Amino acid sequence: MDTTPGKSGARYALTILFLVYVVNMIDRQILSILLEPIKHALHLTDTQLGLLSGVFGLAFAIAGIPIARLADRRSRRNIIVASLAVWSALTAACGMAQNFWQLLLLRTGVAAGEAGGGPPAHSMLADYFQHGRRATALAIYSCGVPIGILFGLAAGGAINQAFDWRVAFMVVGLPGLLLALVMLFTVREPAREAAPADGTHPSLGEVLKTILSIRAFRSLLAATALHVFAAYALTQWHPAFMIRTFHVGTAQVGLYLGLVVGVASGLGTFLGGWLGDLLGRRRAAWYAWLPAVEIFVTIPFYFFAYSAPTFELALLFLIVPSLLTNAFTGPTFGTIQSLAPPHMRAMAAAVLLFIIAVVGQSLGPQAVGLMSDLFKAQAGADSLRWAMSLIVLTKLAATFQFWRAGRLLEADLKAAEVRA
Repeated sequence: MDTTPGKSGARYALTILFLVYVVNMIDRQILSILLEPIKHALHLTDTQLGLLSGVFGLAFAIAGIPIARLADRRSRRNIIVASLAVWSALTAACGMAQNFWQLLLLRTGVAAGEAGGGPPAHSMLADYFQHGRRATALAIYSCGVPIGILFGLAAGGAINQAFDWRVAFMVVGLPGLLLALVMLFTVREPAREAAPADGTHPSLGEVLKTILSIRAFRSLLAATALHVFAAYALTQWHPAFMIRTFHVGTAQVGLYLGLVVGVASGLGTFLGGWLGDLLGRRRAAWYAWLPAVEIFVTIPFYFFAYSAPTFELALLFLIVPSLLTNAFTGPTFGTIQSLAPPHMRAMAAAVLLFIIAVVGQSLGPQAVGLMSDLFKAQAGADSLRWAMSLIVLTKLAATFQFWRAGRLLEADLKAAEVRA
């Protein structure tokens, strides 16, 4: 269905939504490269730095549920446009924070704004792309994560070194306002695949009861929670680890770590979705088994990176985790959309993103910060290294849960086709 004048509606909408996600991740991820200069400028502890990252996930999760409910009833495009404008303006305002509490409040606002980006976008893309193509489409959309990380790290590090962390926030925050106008005037709301026959909308309790009754959905939630707890924690603290361990500047860390994460993870995210659809069309279980294999392979490479004697060798070992860590997104997000009833898809995405935000973005970085401070008396400068190494072990449990979800998928996807 062509929903954009003079353009291929689905592909154009995917392109714009991808760019929105890039801006989303730049504004979210820039904090990680700025943790060390912010720490020294505002005299913060690692626990406070972890809280800056952790509160983001909590606010994101709390705001995401009501926004998703609205997105299942109202224009998803307009919700994304408004949210993009809010979080972009507040990101720029972070550069004016004078103390920890002001920065914490502004980052909370950024998180609440960004909560309006994901669920409506997932729902729109599910209406643009049919099952069997959704994992690929959502993988392309999810490439906004590594590309956003690349630009967030590289631009943030370079601007901080040339000016300071305040200017970095201001420069990366403003482009989102222009993109909001582009989306408002060039992207149209797609027709929903289906709606309740009587035209009514189920209550929040009914929606949650329906989607959480699906066994494969619950297993995918558990698997994702365990995986992102480690993934977000490690990604958020990698720049600080590199700076402390190898005594390199923010510009160097931002550029090279950003390139490793951006290029490798972008390629892995796309290939994960494409391969998921390729294998999943033959056997649905592969939508979960493929992430299980990918995550398991990353585990030893993290340990190699954290014990590496040089900055260059640590970057080399992080290539494999960067390639595979985010590859779960396309198969998982696409499968969630296929399992949920069409008029509950934004809410299904919101539940998954709620788990990612609370467990991954909030608890993960906070856990590393707390452990790093606890280990400091015994481990000294290596406290962060040990904290991050312990977090990696969570990925073993994630591997098992993805494997378990694969055993349930075929029956639950067939049941979803009957409900639709």
